[in-house]
Amino acid sequence: MEAWIAAGRVLVNDAAAALGQRVAPSDRVKVDGRLLAPRWETRLPRVLVYHKPAGEIVSADDPAGRPTVFDRLPRVRGGRWIAVGRLDFNTSGLLVLTTSGDLAARLMHPRYGVEREYAIRIDGRLSAEEAARLTAGVLLEDGPARLESLADQGGEGRNRWYRACLREGRNREVRRLFEAVGRRVTRLMRVRFGPIVLPPGLRRGQFRALDDAEVSRVLAALGMDSRPTAAPRSTRRRGAPGPRVTARRVPPR
Repeated sequence: MEAWIAAGRVLVNDAAAALGQRVAPSDRVKVDGRLLAPRWETRLPRVLVYHKPAGEIVSADDPAGRPTVFDRLPRVRGGRWIAVGRLDFNTSGLLVLTTSGDLAARLMHPRYGVEREYAIRIDGRLSAEEAARLTAGVLLEDGPARLESLADQGGEGRNRWYRACLREGRNREVRRLFEAVGRRVTRLMRVRFGPIVLPPGLRRGQFRALDDAEVSRVLAALGMDSRPTAAPRSTRRRGAPGPRVTARRVPPR
């Protein structure tokens, strides 16, 4: 098909098509002067929420051979899962995955300032001065950082729980913030990413796919178009000539 486009055999609305050009249901597509009659279906991005346990990496490949979150996820036909923000090896909680690069970018890009909320257990109780420094801002090795909010959730003995929000996703940022005020994080769990909350009944190592209504609400909350987008199911009529395809066997990894 790319060769046909390059040779000028494909027209969109009677103009020569360009490589990478998008086609909508209202467009007229011709190949060698023959009008195609594509069938269209509508679909929303796929979104999974995964309760990541500690001891897994957020990478499709690891030279050290450690378990990866992608080992548990369903396959995506004709696409791939994009992890929305990473969680380090020892951090658990909400991991959002999607097939949409636009949605992933809207959630992750710093200019949108999407909140991440964490449950944080530390050794000892923060002093008023330490809490003030965390929300006012401290200087880390890669620049200033701060918590947007910080709330004491109580605890027993030396273990103290806090809820905190921030609008960045730098490497180990929460842990480094607390280390900067002399406190060690003993457990870290992400419980919310923007409008997506970790479901209370979702156990560690389990995932759940959001339905279309939930995906639409997420898109709307982020200011994105929550209407399904059109995608072609077939680009040629029955009997129209198609490209020749040669199949090859791919060895298992």
